[in-house]
Amino acid sequence: MPLYYGMKEWQKVDIIGKRLFKIHELCKNTIGELNIITANELLLNLNKLHTTDLGVVRIKRNLSLETDEVVNWCKEKIQKASSITNKKGKNWYVNIDNCIITVNSYSYTIITAHMIKK
Repeated sequence: MPLYYGMKEWQKVDIIGKRLFKIHELCKNTIGELNIITANELLLNLNKLHTTDLGVVRIKRNLSLETDEVVNWCKEKIQKASSITNKKGKNWYVNIDNCIITVNSYSYTIITAHMIKK
């Protein structure tokens, strides 16, 4: 006998809707947990963080930095407790102090960093 046998359509829709809502809530929690795991993965591999010579020039220009130690500057920002790290595709995006630092998640190369436009 089918699960919904003898039920009216609105009752079936209500049950399915409640199940979908529970699945949605589980997925939201899982995504939040994955973001935490992702952030920890980046933090555990900060020693691998690097950039190219052109990356240094680009990041200094985009953020108006005076220092030549761009990688160390980015490491310090990424380690801050207030940083928010998200992984989208092959890159990590670290949002901190009104700027976004983009890091390749496979090579740990700092691709770019820029100020958040308001």
